[in-house]
Amino acid sequence: MLTRIREFVAARDGNILPIFALSLIPIIGLIGAAVDYSRANAVKSQLQAALDATALAMASEAATAGSDQLQKDAQAYFNALFSKYQTTPVTLNVAYSTQGGSQLTVSGSTNVSTTFMRIPGFGIDTLAVGSSSTVAWGNTRLRVALALDNTGSMAQNNKMNSLKTAAKNLIDQISAAANSPDDAYVSIIPFAVDVKLGTSYKNATWLRWSGGSPSSDSWVAKNPSYGSCSISWYTNASDCTSHGSCSRSQYSSQSQCSQHNGTWTAGVWTPTKSQWTGCVMDRDQSYDIANTAPSTSNPSTLFPADGPNSSSGYGYGNNDNCGDDLATIMPLSNNWSALKSKIDSMQPDGNTNTTIGLEWAWHSLSQGDPLNAPAEDPNYQYEKVIIFLTDGENTQNRFTSNPSQIDARMTAACTNAKAAGISIYTILVLDGSPSLLQGCASDPSQYFKITSSSQLVDVFNQIGTSLSQLRVAK
Repeated sequence: MLTRIREFVAARDGNILPIFALSLIPIIGLIGAAVDYSRANAVKSQLQAALDATALAMASEAATAGSDQLQKDAQAYFNALFSKYQTTPVTLNVAYSTQGGSQLTVSGSTNVSTTFMRIPGFGIDTLAVGSSSTVAWGNTRLRVALALDNTGSMAQNNKMNSLKTAAKNLIDQISAAANSPDDAYVSIIPFAVDVKLGTSYKNATWLRWSGGSPSSDSWVAKNPSYGSCSISWYTNASDCTSHGSCSRSQYSSQSQCSQHNGTWTAGVWTPTKSQWTGCVMDRDQSYDIANTAPSTSNPSTLFPADGPNSSSGYGYGNNDNCGDDLATIMPLSNNWSALKSKIDSMQPDGNTNTTIGLEWAWHSLSQGDPLNAPAEDPNYQYEKVIIFLTDGENTQNRFTSNPSQIDARMTAACTNAKAAGISIYTILVLDGSPSLLQGCASDPSQYFKITSSSQLVDVFNQIGTSLSQLRVAK
């Protein structure tokens, strides 16, 4: 017997098999643990998504529903979203607080059954998975400007009808995310070569009717007979301003008037604004790419009135700038039905000047002239967003018909707006310059290129969801 034992101990043949058998259990356990943990992480991701959605959905009733009702509604909403095989039921904890701004926290946990880790040697039957979502509001408010291409090409491929549907759906999403009237505002900025304010602004001090650079673009230069002269017998602007009257009526020239101690008064031309349809062109460079407040002390900061041209239509010798079909701008509003009616009024017509659309969207988000955004409460933070959509190449602005030069102005305007804290989403519909709009967007994820007008609804839905999720704190 002792001899046999000594021989067994000394033997080296066949040892690999028992060694492998002994190591097999931990190897399988480690592989199985990776599989089980992977399943648990997948469950955690789905749990987090369901908690985020539940918190957002319940935020609108958190302030008015009692704690019991809020708990019941949250649990029912969550259960409809989250149901995973081999997990234990999730009982939510729902907490609503108004300290430091309103916030709603929804948390929950579950146990995920293991498959491999329950084998002898590990003995782990379940893995615990938990998470929470906090929706904060009351300290952050949303202001969104929709800069929407209304040029003639939007009539093609059902683009305008799809845009109307998508934009109205977006307004519904934004309104649903507002827990109080001041939580969200939206402006509508239809654009072509010009934008259209409407004739109610005709006496605004920030409009300019003459002068500027190029001076030939001014209202008075294009409409020399639309007005009246302080010297009644002159019926043309240039004749009026190049002449005058002397306090000593027998002298008709300025030099003679001065020589005989008279007082010379130059003719003053007052434009007649009744023909103005509410259209405004680009400001003088470089104010056309900035958000500088208009000031009467600096005429270049004022907004030049445009059209009609007395000889050939609306400015620039054509009818494309700002005809009757271009919808008027709607400043920031939380009248959701009126905003949707404004969208329904849009009609495609004219050429493309993307810069003016972006600029007026920026103006609409700003305090003071020209559009006087509602006052901002210092107790709140404001998220300011431009959603910019176009379907074609730039073709014309006040200064040029060279697309590359207009693109350069647009790029500069985008850079300035982003530097001012504006978040920009851009949407390219079928045609246009991808590089221009990619560069304009605040982030690559905020640029969308669609190949069919039917995709507009989905893109606007994605943006609306993103804007709503700005309210998810953690």
